[in-house]
Amino acid sequence: MVSQKFSARGGHRRSRASAQHRAHHADNLGYGDLGCYGNRVIRTPNLDRFASQGVRFTNFYTASPTCTASRAGLLTGRHPLRYGLNYQLSAEENKRGIGLPHTETLLPAYLKPRGYVTGCFGKWNLGFAPGSRPTERGFDEFFGHRSGNMHDWTHVYNGDHDLYQGIEPVHREGYSTHLFAGAACDFLRRHRDKPVFLYLPFSAPHYPNPRNHGPGETVEWGVPVENLLRYGYSRDEQDQEKRYHAVITALDDGFGRVMRTIEDSGAPENTLVVFFSDNGAFMLPGRGLEVASNRPLRGGGVTCWEGGIRVAALARWPGKIVAGQTSNHLLSSMDLTPLFARAAGAGLPRDRVFDGVDPANLLTGKAGSSRRALFFEYQKHQAVREGSSKLIRLGPDQPWMLFDMNRDAGETKDLATQNAGRARQLGGRFQQWRSRFP
Repeated sequence: MVSQKFSARGGHRRSRASAQHRAHHADNLGYGDLGCYGNRVIRTPNLDRFASQGVRFTNFYTASPTCTASRAGLLTGRHPLRYGLNYQLSAEENKRGIGLPHTETLLPAYLKPRGYVTGCFGKWNLGFAPGSRPTERGFDEFFGHRSGNMHDWTHVYNGDHDLYQGIEPVHREGYSTHLFAGAACDFLRRHRDKPVFLYLPFSAPHYPNPRNHGPGETVEWGVPVENLLRYGYSRDEQDQEKRYHAVITALDDGFGRVMRTIEDSGAPENTLVVFFSDNGAFMLPGRGLEVASNRPLRGGGVTCWEGGIRVAALARWPGKIVAGQTSNHLLSSMDLTPLFARAAGAGLPRDRVFDGVDPANLLTGKAGSSRRALFFEYQKHQAVREGSSKLIRLGPDQPWMLFDMNRDAGETKDLATQNAGRARQLGGRFQQWRSRFP
């Protein structure tokens, strides 16, 4: 959720000095798909309630507008350019590739020396060669799939079965969102007396992959019938936008199950939970089924327009984060590694550069503001966000465009000519940042 895609939980439930951490994230969730972000059609009561109990972010960015690189940045706290994974893994790399280099250390490995039990349930998408699998990278338990997007019901990815327990394939009946939420709840119950870090990268609502469907099978948004009926839709609803509504509500149901398990644990006040999307919803022309919403942002996944990199994000930390607030602080998913590590009392090594910055003081009101710049590059797109300014170009040989994010979140009015000095300044900052990498 984190994520759908990211969920973390850590700390001993009998020790109020240490925090429980859970990161949940969704997969390609649109910025405008949740009720708490203004959607008046899609029903997300659990996430809306969660937002009222903590903070809703309006300037939360992912490290990359694509799934693999986004997850890598999240779990390492480092930009994907630093280790050469600023791209989406191919089908073969998902199944048997190294993916995220073994020289990189993942967040759960920093927590384990502090006594944390760690679990990952859902979409991995970072390579599944020996040494690359979740239980070989710091997670004690893993139940989920290797790939970018398996079939929601059959659990097939490009012709292969793709559901795993640890490093072994397993067969389970059921809808993927329900399976992952159920596994996460079971994990929390079994380890309720221990410090726990839970990473719950839901695979919903990822666009359905035609290559996962058999001959004659309709390519459509997969969803349980009960979620369709909740809207008054038919059991075999063919309107894909309506089916998508039900997919998001099923995701909300899964999130709600996990939150109820946290609350039943007896220590919800000692638990830090973050929910966000790995990147924005895809808006690629010509595919059909483009029914998600990134409103009011421009573009979508695999682009550096706001709709690709600025995402819905929520956090709750009772007693530390004031409930019911909206934050416009400029934050990155890479900030979560230092946030969770330091909240658990775990130090980060000094032999590498971390691009994430611990935002705990901002979240808890101990700091009023933070001046920083966030940099992005994916395929040919390049961008930098600093303060209210956003600079973007669609290729190294293309002109820079400048936008005022406070007045123009939809990136409709290019101010590069009008504010040439600011454009040159940000362009220089981007080039200085980019020169650090191959």
